[in-house]
Amino acid sequence: MKQGPHYRVPFRRRREGRTDYRARSKLLRSGKPRVVVRKTLSQTIVQFIVADPTGDRVVATAHSLELKERGWAAGTGNLPAAYLTGYLAGKRASAKGVTEAILDLGLQRPSKGGRLFAALQGLLDSGVSVPHSPDVLPTKERVRGAHIGESIPTQFDAVKTKLEAP
Repeated sequence: MKQGPHYRVPFRRRREGRTDYRARSKLLRSGKPRVVVRKTLSQTIVQFIVADPTGDRVVATAHSLELKERGWAAGTGNLPAAYLTGYLAGKRASAKGVTEAILDLGLQRPSKGGRLFAALQGLLDSGVSVPHSPDVLPTKERVRGAHIGESIPTQFDAVKTKLEAP
């Protein structure tokens, strides 16, 4: 362990491996709202956050558990649920006047065509402009859930039509 009079202890969240302050600084300097996408084992969380001098403000949020209220009977930790969560968050944000944002994945490891980018696809389809590379987005078949089961695409279409209605 380093020691001595000139040793500077890193910030607590950096020591815990929870915040990359260099990346956060770049996102904040852009001046645009951040779309924070977080995934757990059983759900996906999408939040629109605006930086404020007194602290970050959450403008709109959506959890994949909210899909169950709209007729989603499948699991909430899969790719179609992540897409629908991003779509729901995008609709809520555009209702509050947010038209563009920057994707903030934090310290998660993104994989091409995964849940994080399925949520991004949902955001894009809801009308929010987010800079991205098109080759990271999942295919339409995977978004609809054809790889999971036979009943998932019909559920997906039904829930998406419910989310489109105001």
